[in-house]
Amino acid sequence: MKILGFLTRNAEFQKRLAESRERLFRIAYSWCHDAALADDLVQETLEKALKKGGQLKDPKALNTWLFTILNNCWRDHFRRQRETVDIDDVSFSSHVTPEDEGHRHQLIGKVHAAIEALPPNQRQVLTLVDLEGCSYIEVAEILDIPIGTVMSRLCRARRALKDRLLAADADMAHLVRESRQFSDQPQIRRIK
Repeated sequence: MKILGFLTRNAEFQKRLAESRERLFRIAYSWCHDAALADDLVQETLEKALKKGGQLKDPKALNTWLFTILNNCWRDHFRRQRETVDIDDVSFSSHVTPEDEGHRHQLIGKVHAAIEALPPNQRQVLTLVDLEGCSYIEVAEILDIPIGTVMSRLCRARRALKDRLLAADADMAHLVRESRQFSDQPQIRRIK
């Protein structure tokens, strides 16, 4: 008895799908203005509807369901038609490689560690002059110390920073040169 009901329902479903073909074609044609493409979209829609007919819960919503499938087929068509580019034909716009970025991040980490290892008074002067761009006079006023002290602390801080960085990594000088070539970030500069 259930098989007969299923077959009857299935036959009725197929009949309603066949009746919807013309409406689906009109909509598809209005979207794409190409009869062959519209016919292909309708055929794909009906094929999907037949395969997934069990998903239709309310038979009264058949048209809405079919139009949704048609819309999805239309989107899939555009996805398939999307222009692709062979990866071998792509030219890189940047000369920075992931390896360079890795080296740059290592360099930044080593510089941060070397600055943290400086005595606090040298660290203050170095960060104010080299990182914040303050003049020696401004640093002297900020820290309330003579300008000569600013200059001597800065000289000692730079020397200690250089020694720590070179001792930490024999390739540091090479990495510093590379990072200056590829980095848009402000570099430590000497201000007098």
